Amino acid sequence: MAYPTRAEAWALLTEYTQNESLIKHALAVEAAMRAYARRLGGNEEEWGVVGLLHDFDYERHPTMEEHPLKGAEILRARGYPDEMIRAIVSHADHSGEPRDTPMKKALFAVDELTGFITAVTLVRPGKRVADVTAQSVKKKMKDKAFARAVSREEMRAGSELLGIDFDEHVATVIAAMTSAADVLGLSGDGTTPS
Repeated sequence: MAYPTRAEAWALLTEYTQNESLIKHALAVEAAMRAYARRLGGNEEEWGVVGLLHDFDYERHPTMEEHPLKGAEILRARGYPDEMIRAIVSHADHSGEPRDTPMKKALFAVDELTGFITAVTLVRPGKRVADVTAQSVKKKMKDKAFARAVSREEMRAGSELLGIDFDEHVATVIAAMTSAADVLGLSGDGTTPS
């Protein structure tokens, strides 16, 4: 099977995922993957689909033993391309799948970071991702109680894996998420940011 279209990927995502936050996370990762495909010479549609589907099985299979391996089984059964399945599996440290392609490296690099940027955005007065900076992200990273489930080490390791300065990496992901701010619910609540 060729790579699925975005519409096919969206149908699969919404078949398996009802949680709005998980869907928005998938959309954020998709936006960031598209940005990195443009930057690193990848196929934007393929990278976007991988971003959109990387956690599609998580709502039904949230344990380390199952996610993303159950998702990989579902994708294989539906005839999805092996390259795509391996990229999705690689975002989980426990999977053992090496991050040996630019697509795999980018997915790992943006996954945790998109969630953290979302959290930073939602505590800001204007709730606009466009108002978030690399500096504000780094400041919140120092607060261990803030978004404590998000691994600071993985966020830093992602930029190192890509060979991109952390501030530049954060700025790239913020810009990608800003381009999708409306669908992410991060375009602001109408209040003036401080």
